[in-house]
Amino acid sequence: MQIADNIKKIKAELPERVKLVAVSKTKPNEDIMQAYNAGHQIFGENKVQDLLKKYEELPKDIEWHFIGHLQSNKVKYIAPFVDLIHAVDSLKLLKTIDKEGAKNNRKINCLLQMHIAEEETKFGLSFEEIIEILNSETYKELKFARITGLMGMATNTKNEKQIHKEFSYLKSCFDKLKTDFFNEDSKFVILSSGMSGDFKIAVEEGSNMVRIGSLIFGARNY
Repeated sequence: MQIADNIKKIKAELPERVKLVAVSKTKPNEDIMQAYNAGHQIFGENKVQDLLKKYEELPKDIEWHFIGHLQSNKVKYIAPFVDLIHAVDSLKLLKTIDKEGAKNNRKINCLLQMHIAEEETKFGLSFEEIIEILNSETYKELKFARITGLMGMATNTKNEKQIHKEFSYLKSCFDKLKTDFFNEDSKFVILSSGMSGDFKIAVEEGSNMVRIGSLIFGARNY
């Protein structure tokens, strides 16, 4: 029961305010059930096809998060059940989520993905682009895509000072958005940052949701 032990160990290290998303991408149902049977219910997938299959086959009280780059034409498949979409990086995607949410008569929780890393390969919006979206008439008309916070990924580096700086910047942007746009909104509460290699730094810098895969399930299966 190594997976169950890993889950318990990580949860013991996390402050109570921090939610753990077990990143189950590429992992078989048996592994997910080991974590589930240890009392864990929040899992993250990054491919729509895999998420759909697991949703059909696994217990219905699992809270599914979509953590990968989401294409607009795939939103309709996960809109009926997904609990949180972590990586919204355009107004176009928000509009699609809103449309699919309306079809399913459910509000879909979303995080705006912010680009905080030095690597150009990572997706995400600048702070200025986020402000632009939130000020747009299009955004103000949305009824079913609900923004509940921010998500960000730090640079993949051993330089802890840099990682601290990037996560600290993300937290300051979250606080400013909360004050300026979501002051009356009790749902805007999630700061999703930190993965297996840097989650302790992320938590120190204010993260309240971490996405951990390899420390729970072992090395990734490609």
